[in-house]
Formats: sequence, C-alpha cells, structure tokens
Amino acid sequence: MPGNTIGQVALDAGVGVETVRFYERQGLIEQPPRRGKAYREYPAETVRRIRFVVHAKKLGFTLKEILGLLSLRSRPVESCDLIKEQAEMKIADIEGRIRGLRGMLSTLRKLTQACEDRAPTAECPLWDVFD
Repeated sequence: MPGNTIGQVALDAGVGVETVRFYERQGLIEQPPRRGKAYREYPAETVRRIRFVVHAKKLGFTLKEILGLLSLRSRPVESCDLIKEQAEMKIADIEGRIRGLRGMLSTLRKLTQACEDRAPTAECPLWDVFD
C-alpha cells in the first residue's frame, strides 16, 4: 500500500508542511526515502506520531521531552511508571509556573491600584518597577 505525500500527511495531522519538515529535522518523525524520482511516501504511522507530538506540546512538553516519551513508546515492555514519572514532573513544572504567574498577577494588580487616574505619566509607580 503506497504511503502519503508530505502534503497529505500535513493535512491529515492538522499541521503545515513546514511543521512536518521541522519534526523530521528534530528527529520526531523519520524522513522516508524517495522511491526513484517520485515524492517521498510517508507511512500511515507518521500522522499518528505527529498528532502525538502536537497533543504533547499542548500539554506543555518540550520537543526534547516528547522525544523521550516517543522512545518509551518504542519500548512497549517498559514499565508505565516511566511515563507516569514524566507526567508527574511536567505537573510539578506547570504548578511552579502557575505560582510564578500568580505572583506576577498579584504584583501587577497592586501596582495598577497604586496608579492615580489623573496623575501625570511621569509619576506612575509602574515606571519604578520597570526601571
């Protein structure tokens, strides 16, 4: 059964052709060989793999972390604990970023409350923080 062209893979995976090429360069998917002078034919698994990458990125995983997850996927006899550990580390990372964002939000709220509506911009307390 012939494979898909890069354009079809991109369409089926919901990404652009350049994204497919980028994922190839990053080692997330394999670049299939050319058959003669014809287009490259990607196996059906490529779409599934790209979708995995896209979903993992939406969950906050970096490309390096995704490569690690994909390597675990290729070793089906490994324990699920390894995948769970990766997910737990990502949870801790996200929780840390949320704490940081809440701190920034709190600071900005305090600063904007300190601003007087009619004060000249030169007297705005936000300048002190930004400087």
